[in-house]
Amino acid sequence: MIRRFFNPRNKSLLRGSILSLLSLALAIQLSDFPHNRATPLLVLPLPLAIAGTIDHLRCMRRQWSFYHGGVLLLVYMDLMVISMILFFLLYPYTQWLTAQ
Repeated sequence: MIRRFFNPRNKSLLRGSILSLLSLALAIQLSDFPHNRATPLLVLPLPLAIAGTIDHLRCMRRQWSFYHGGVLLLVYMDLMVISMILFFLLYPYTQWLTAQ
């Protein structure tokens, strides 16, 4: 069972969700969130979030059902995670540009 979970050839909603949420948690830790510290290390969680999105997109079905709707909500969650990581990455640089 565990071997099947880590196999990237198998479709898994759980693996995609774990990748996305762990990458968001890592981005929050790296950015030192309340202080929004600028660090280029925030590029590292971005591929993990994209991999989680791809894993969710692989689980889509052609015909609409409630399963398809649930997967669509997970894809929207992944897009929000990616946008938050990009926000944490770019926001401190915009503050630096406006301060000068």
